Amino acid sequence: MTEASTAAFLWGAATAPHQIEGNNLNSDWWVYEQRMPHFNPSGDAVDSYHRYEEDMRLLADAGLTAYRFGIEWARVEPLPGAFSLAELAHYRRMIDTALSLGLTPVVTLHHFSSPRWFIEEGGWLGDTALERFSAYVTRVCDILHDVPWVCTINEPNMFAFMMLMAGAINSDAVPEMDTPTMQEGGFVLPLPTPAATQRLVEAHHAARAIVREHTTAAVGWTIANLALYAAAPENEQRLRTERYAREDVFLEAARGDDFVGVQAYSTQAVDDNGLVPNPPSPDNTLVGTPYRPDALGIAVRHAWEVTSGVPILVTENGIATADDTRRIAYTFEALRHLFDAIDDGLDVCGYLHWSALDNFEWGHWEPTFGLIAVDRTTFARTPKPSLEWLGEVAQRGRP
Repeated sequence: MTEASTAAFLWGAATAPHQIEGNNLNSDWWVYEQRMPHFNPSGDAVDSYHRYEEDMRLLADAGLTAYRFGIEWARVEPLPGAFSLAELAHYRRMIDTALSLGLTPVVTLHHFSSPRWFIEEGGWLGDTALERFSAYVTRVCDILHDVPWVCTINEPNMFAFMMLMAGAINSDAVPEMDTPTMQEGGFVLPLPTPAATQRLVEAHHAARAIVREHTTAAVGWTIANLALYAAAPENEQRLRTERYAREDVFLEAARGDDFVGVQAYSTQAVDDNGLVPNPPSPDNTLVGTPYRPDALGIAVRHAWEVTSGVPILVTENGIATADDTRRIAYTFEALRHLFDAIDDGLDVCGYLHWSALDNFEWGHWEPTFGLIAVDRTTFARTPKPSLEWLGEVAQRGRP
């Protein structure tokens, strides 16, 4: 990397609104939490809705230079067509706070949760979906005039699977499923349906056009890069089929973007039956995935190839562990693989660790990804050694 590119490289951490804000009463996820007995409720979460300045200051004081956070659609548009000026002002204050602390804001417009009324109306596969989402994005652009990075939809390839939970809104049925991040007990993610994939691609392209029309931000979406591999040579064809449906079709849709968000944690094998469940192992993370820091290097190289060279922003990478020394070891190795790819000529714009805070992991509290621990009774924040370590890496410019 040149001196100029090193200075522009983003070093930061990421969060999602529903996972940290608390009391997101108007969202579909709030309903799912109440109706699925195996889910824990998000409740107050970690109260970052009120404590965002403290959270950002901890990142900035450690030496990080960027913060990825989301805008919660369910708060901004509590009823169809009725936009909350107070909530828009709240998220604008978050942007201003980040900028005042020297943190580059990376803003996500949709991170898994949607307004309850939107799902009841028909949701993402309904007739009004593109119109509703476009209206929301257009209104939010009013507060994004000086935001340099905008992510439209987070992990559409995971979200397409999560759409199956929408039935819990309009019926008493409880889907027999868990969230995408939990892979314990042999759980395997279903394939995204073609209809869900197509609709999310359309929504992303519509949002991309709106953001470009109304702002000067670089715009893209973030993909869950799965670092899939063939369990045996004879499984190569099934690997290509699985990888296209689960990942590559979404990467191809990013070819016209200003950047693509790469989100990688681990790897998974594919055999002739599809994804192979991760076997139990004492070395697995708290979400049941293998300890594979090399997944990040695999992911960025694959995304670069499939998108035909769209610039990459690592929008999530981390490990669910209670052992912070293991977090540092994992992140060091992941960054080493990332910078090997950069040295080979890949255009990588930054690295955003998942996550800034230990938070609500979509129905579960046990997996801890954060650089900052949170006492869920007092909401006291305690930076972990990994935060100081990553800040020092950021100041050096590479691992």
